[in-house]
Amino acid sequence: MTDQLTDERVRTVKSDPAAPTPWWREAVIYQIYPRSFADANGDGIGDLPGVLSRLPYLHALGVDAIWLSPFYVSPQADAGYDVADYRAVDPVFGTLADAEAVIRDAHRFGMRVIVDLVPNHSSDQHDWFARAIAGGPGSPWRDRYHFRPGQGEHGESPPNDWQSLFGGPAWTRVDNPDGTPGEWYLHLFAPEQPDFNWDNPAVIDEFRTILRFWLDRGVDGFRVDVAHGLVKAPGLPNLADAAQLPPSDVGATPYFDQNDVHDIYRQWRHILDEYPGDRIGVAEAWVPTLRRLSNYVRLNELHQAFNFAYLTVGWEPAAQRRVIDESLQTMRTVGAPATWVLSNHDVVRHATRLLQAGGGEAAGRRAQPVDAVAGLRRARAASLLMLALPGSAYLYQGEELGLPEVIDLPAECRKDPAFFRVLGQDGYRDGCRVPLPWGGDRPPYGFGPAGGPSWLPQPQGWAALSVAAQEADAHSTLNLYRRALALRREHPALGAADNLEWCDAAAGVLAFQRSVAGVPAFCCTVNMSDAPVRIRRPGLPLLSSGRLDELPVDDAAEVLLPADTTVWWLPADTTVRWLPVQPPHQPTR
Repeated sequence: MTDQLTDERVRTVKSDPAAPTPWWREAVIYQIYPRSFADANGDGIGDLPGVLSRLPYLHALGVDAIWLSPFYVSPQADAGYDVADYRAVDPVFGTLADAEAVIRDAHRFGMRVIVDLVPNHSSDQHDWFARAIAGGPGSPWRDRYHFRPGQGEHGESPPNDWQSLFGGPAWTRVDNPDGTPGEWYLHLFAPEQPDFNWDNPAVIDEFRTILRFWLDRGVDGFRVDVAHGLVKAPGLPNLADAAQLPPSDVGATPYFDQNDVHDIYRQWRHILDEYPGDRIGVAEAWVPTLRRLSNYVRLNELHQAFNFAYLTVGWEPAAQRRVIDESLQTMRTVGAPATWVLSNHDVVRHATRLLQAGGGEAAGRRAQPVDAVAGLRRARAASLLMLALPGSAYLYQGEELGLPEVIDLPAECRKDPAFFRVLGQDGYRDGCRVPLPWGGDRPPYGFGPAGGPSWLPQPQGWAALSVAAQEADAHSTLNLYRRALALRREHPALGAADNLEWCDAAAGVLAFQRSVAGVPAFCCTVNMSDAPVRIRRPGLPLLSSGRLDELPVDDAAEVLLPADTTVWWLPADTTVRWLPVQPPHQPTR
């Protein structure tokens, strides 16, 4: 048996056309990190024309939407998350016309477009901040940020004990216009990223207009960076005093996950709802519990929130089941879909992370050397598990190629600002941001047209992982993702439906089924152990993260499930029969 779909099934309608499921409740959304996706002009840095040129690839992959990391005007102190102008495209990425072309053509291919929004902080080169510095103490421009006098006899110490996530104090002192030492300003990240003061009405009004600026250009939603950080506790109390927060704020800090942040998202929801086509907001909120996370996706707030509890869970059945159950149950209480994510631009790629010490919990740590073959096998199994779960899934560019973390970048090549600061977030995010290999036998593997070096160096051994190489291999990770997304789109038991039921399974194995109209129609089995496990045969195999020809083809009651392998099954006694359509999307015009 091969891993191609058998031709005996007939397609059924996945959902009732009279009551379609909102797209975002079951979407597969593909994150594009523009500087590392595709380079159209040959300068070694990816750009929006490069994204435009690769939309057919994403169409063929079968994703429902793309999410673009920041492409705004920025001095690039933190790879674009330091925005100097929220309404303009940085020349390194192209022009506003290029952004509009990406939105237009993505829609033509049937894909939605989500863009990053960075509301917690701006660049220190933003016009507002320049005016705040020039205006000196008492300037109304300073109230749009958090400027405070320092502590000590001469104001020589920071205003409080908050620390930057990139290392060191979260405060930087500026000089007065006359050159004397002056006030301090708050930056939870790099000093080049001063935090906005969301108690100032001008900040609130500014972001309302920014939302409308991009909604008017057709974007389908916003991924909200540091969504939990906008509002700070009144008076900016010391972190050491956090124990004195009200009981309703348990788990919050004076600078993260304050309850009043939800007032902002209720206002934004009104704006999103003004526009047709189900425009959405997605929270990047690192909060202590899934219950706290669910506050961001109540019916009158944002639509989705990244499930970092799932991203950081280990490769172990009981832990996985616990997080999956809690995710589904918690989101059900607020009527929101669960989301699932394994990799992004800030964490170690899961082809490396899931095999290293600490597993999922090692997401933000420096990557360790692992067996590449074993890491890829586990990554494929994890991806197939994720895509079988109810709700919406996020893919990070390159995971469909099985790219590992690059762990040996020379120090002189590093760009992550945390790398250059003591105790700052480990500073090794560059390893997941290395540009994609598109084809060829040596760097830059078709990343750009000129053949010159890319902004981060690519490994010498990536030729076999390139898009061109994998398209020619029926068993490649790329083709596994394509088949999985086609099945997920068309199988009536998959997608948004909240219909997961756990099955009894052998030690080391996770198994569940999903139903249509109460009839079991799909089964997923995952062997998370490092040895084959004999299981009861659930039915006809549809897809395997390994190869289906590893499984016996007879009608034996049991089957040997290989180590680190996920298999999708069609139950033998189901009446639900179907065949995926091709292609997964059709251009709208």
